[in-house]
Amino acid sequence: MKHYSNGHMTLNDYLMMYLARWKRVAVVLLVIWIVVTYLFIAPLRCTGNTDEVSEFQERLKRVSSQLDVLKQQHNNLIAQIKKSPGLRSNLKDLDPSLLLDSGQGPTEEYENLRRRIHSNTKELGYYISHELNNVMKNSENREEKLVAIMEQINERQSSLISDQDKLPELDGYHEWRKTEAANVSDLIQRRLYHLQNPPDCKDARKVICNLNKGCGFGCQLHHIVYCLIFAYATERTLILNSKGWRYNNRGWESVFHPISDTCTSSYDDPVVQWSVSHDSKVVSLPFIDSISLKPKFLPLAVPKDLAHRIIRFNGDPSSWWIGQILKYILKPRLSMQKAVNETIAKMNFNTPIVGVHIRRTDKVGTEAAFHHIHEYMSHVISYYDRLELTRHVGTRRVYLATDDANVLEDARKKYPSYEFLGDPTIAKTAATHRRYTPVSLTGLLVDLHMLAMCDYLVCTFSSQVGRVAYEMMQANRVDASNSFFSLDDIYYFGGQNAHDRAAIMPHAPNNNQEIAIEVGDLIGIAGNHWNGFGRGTNKRTNLNGLIPWYKTAEHLVLYPFPEYKHVPLYDTRQGDL
Repeated sequence: MKHYSNGHMTLNDYLMMYLARWKRVAVVLLVIWIVVTYLFIAPLRCTGNTDEVSEFQERLKRVSSQLDVLKQQHNNLIAQIKKSPGLRSNLKDLDPSLLLDSGQGPTEEYENLRRRIHSNTKELGYYISHELNNVMKNSENREEKLVAIMEQINERQSSLISDQDKLPELDGYHEWRKTEAANVSDLIQRRLYHLQNPPDCKDARKVICNLNKGCGFGCQLHHIVYCLIFAYATERTLILNSKGWRYNNRGWESVFHPISDTCTSSYDDPVVQWSVSHDSKVVSLPFIDSISLKPKFLPLAVPKDLAHRIIRFNGDPSSWWIGQILKYILKPRLSMQKAVNETIAKMNFNTPIVGVHIRRTDKVGTEAAFHHIHEYMSHVISYYDRLELTRHVGTRRVYLATDDANVLEDARKKYPSYEFLGDPTIAKTAATHRRYTPVSLTGLLVDLHMLAMCDYLVCTFSSQVGRVAYEMMQANRVDASNSFFSLDDIYYFGGQNAHDRAAIMPHAPNNNQEIAIEVGDLIGIAGNHWNGFGRGTNKRTNLNGLIPWYKTAEHLVLYPFPEYKHVPLYDTRQGDL
């Protein structure tokens, strides 16, 4: 039996310990349910109001149902852990079809189940909090008790998630995931380098990408990502035209390393607009927003030959794949990297730390809603409360990135027990009238780098900067898919193909806002309401409405990208954020 240094406990001892903790969690949840039932039903029985009784009983029935589902999922997880090859020395009685590479690494089923339980535990919390908030608004003389119940639910939910976060460290595959993520990342970087540096540039097929999109840096960065994904899918070398770039007139290459070291010209070959011609030697790409018939390889698709490897170490393969494209693109030149490093050196950046990005200027009121500082900080507080269940936290640090210099001062006044890191001068240069300058770009790169280095990110995914920061987090670690909270949108890529979730449990609507789903249905997702429900359209029935999020799972789109089997062993370019 394998031993660990912590008191020489065996892995089986750890498993038994966690089995005991799961049982305690189940008992705690049952106690909460009984208390809630008593507080709700007892007073109503005294009033004799049958309509109100029925309403609360229905709510309690839903909560009870979801607790039963959670209990079953916990049982399934423990059963899966017991069967995991990481806990057994003899693999011959395992089904070989469950393993993708002769027993190395966890199965997809194990990883999907582990992530699903983590997600559904959060969804259960959203649901219970939402329902109890409704009761508090409509009830008298019970608010104090219900507040206490909500605090207990939040505390126990935090404990449950904290326990689940330890599973990857105890399943025997922690180092394997790190190695595999590094290997797949390295493979993608080498493939991109090979694509961008053909043996004969003059004879190579090319795609022209014009960096003249009238939008901010995050938007323009995603435009280059789209162009490079197109190049990767069609086996064309990307030529980036960036002269007169709004952030620097000399072009992209004056700030970052070029996309290609050896192939930067289309020579005198005629350039044909795609999709007028798919077969021309040199094509020019339109903006992704103007494509009517989008290719299937556009986000959120991932390479089919790599997907089954990525799934086994990362919970959001689409954003991890996009993060790898960003990793190749975002390689600052020495002068820019030096400016970024000098700014960072002035800050007391230490972990643990939470990154917060608050957008307040151009998009608020048009593309995004206004969010007060306390909306962001509530998730910062929850993160640190959860962290302190397993370790001592001396200083609660927050890196605050914003385009409004007043936000940093406001945060420090309202939350004096937190240490806020941030540079007011960066916020000032991010103001709309100063945004498109080299100085502003340096500040933005500092913010992106710092946000991506944080342990947890709170932002709005309606913001391109928020999404880029998350993609950079994904690119530089094994799995950041549970290391963020977006106050508005779920993750998306602007101009993407349909984002679907698949129904894995049937659902009969409980009111006229919900829609029915059957196992196997694809639901085109509009968003998550963060209350246990999301909105979408059932593609089988064409009905739009609310669906219970926990009854669906992400539908990953796999595309047969070229496999680039003959690639060099290294990428010679230096530097990355």
